Amino acid sequence: MHPFTDTGLVVRTYDLGEADRVVTLLTEQHGLVRAVARAVRRTRSRMGASLEPFAVVEVQIAPGRGRSGLGTVRQASSRESLARPLVADYPSYTSGCVVLETAERLAGEEGAPTPRLLGLAVGALRSLAEQRRSPGLVADAFLLRAMSASGWEPVLDCCVRCGAVGPHRAFHVPSGGTVCVHCRPQGCAMLSPGVAEHLAALMAGQWGAVAVSSPAVVRQASGIAAAHLQWHLERDLRSLPLVDRGVGHPAPHAIARDHREESSARTAQIS
Repeated sequence: MHPFTDTGLVVRTYDLGEADRVVTLLTEQHGLVRAVARAVRRTRSRMGASLEPFAVVEVQIAPGRGRSGLGTVRQASSRESLARPLVADYPSYTSGCVVLETAERLAGEEGAPTPRLLGLAVGALRSLAEQRRSPGLVADAFLLRAMSASGWEPVLDCCVRCGAVGPHRAFHVPSGGTVCVHCRPQGCAMLSPGVAEHLAALMAGQWGAVAVSSPAVVRQASGIAAAHLQWHLERDLRSLPLVDRGVGHPAPHAIARDHREESSARTAQIS
């Protein structure tokens, strides 16, 4: 295969050998790409500073061969680096890590174009770097919009099972949204007044409505968004517990784990 040039966001890196580095990028035209950047850890390398997490870069990559599938970065130039303002502020940094990890998990198979997901991730990181909104709210909004782009948008305005128009107070993570009193199964989360509206406002970018939500509503909505995502991913996000979500509600990763354990138990009984 011939080398290609694309624009991408560096979502993860790790060292390889004495001087190389493996870079994972979410690119505009080629989706998730993993490639080796040769000798970038040496002081004379011109690409090293460009290929860091939170950086938007233009890269030329030679596709990989063999079992590893790793390509090779031939050229890289920085288009936008968001690392410095994010690293300088811990809440923004941890929320930024959630954005990167979520984008990588939702990208799916390598090579599948995901331009909308890339645009959402870069937009969220810019918002965090410029401190336009509360970092936790930016992370929540990104989770919801990224799930919508991936086909996993939570249903909030009607019963996800029978279609009865809401609002409904019960949210069932395995079903993917709110459920009415007639369809409500065991294991539902009971939403406080305003939580469904807060989630819908985050997805729609209605920040005026988001601003009037109480801390308790924000915390529960954060837990619902995270649990919904991790249920569909079938794994926890390692960066999510680092984000300060306040107290009074179960940790989002714990909610998702409880639902997965419940599903595993039901599957075991059926089999």
